[in-house]
Amino acid sequence: MTTIGRFLGGVAALIYRPEDERYLLLRRSAEKDFGGGVWECVTGRVDQGEGFEAALHREVDEELGARVEVELVIGTTHFYRGAPGADNELIGVVCLCRLASSVDQIQISQEHDAYRWVNAVEAQTLLNAGDASTAWIEGVLRRAEMLRRLAPPELRQAYRQMGLELG
Repeated sequence: MTTIGRFLGGVAALIYRPEDERYLLLRRSAEKDFGGGVWECVTGRVDQGEGFEAALHREVDEELGARVEVELVIGTTHFYRGAPGADNELIGVVCLCRLASSVDQIQISQEHDAYRWVNAVEAQTLLNAGDASTAWIEGVLRRAEMLRRLAPPELRQAYRQMGLELG
């Protein structure tokens, strides 16, 4: 008999700048309890009573002091934040986003100590660590590149207008 799982909810926002086809990558602070020094996108957990979309916007605001619009859902993710176990197991939604306006400035929080806008080729040079988190962001970038090319503008506009949540 299979048991019903207990998971933490998570979100990730890969922020894309369409005018120069660059992605925003953030380096986790060395003081972080997990993944210090690793390059990533905005990530975070869903708070109790919060939906995925509200969590995504909250996390972007907390980590960057910016507002975003969702362009596409890149996919879902399942991983352990540390050692495998029920207390560390996350199920998440990963979205491609863009800054909501040209006036949004990036102001990284204490969670990160650096950021860079990179294209897909430059990202490969930057992402040279051999850990699972780096492999994950590489996969996110590959999928984002493919989906950006395939998604019609009308689909992106629909996400910007309707958002993620169904109810």
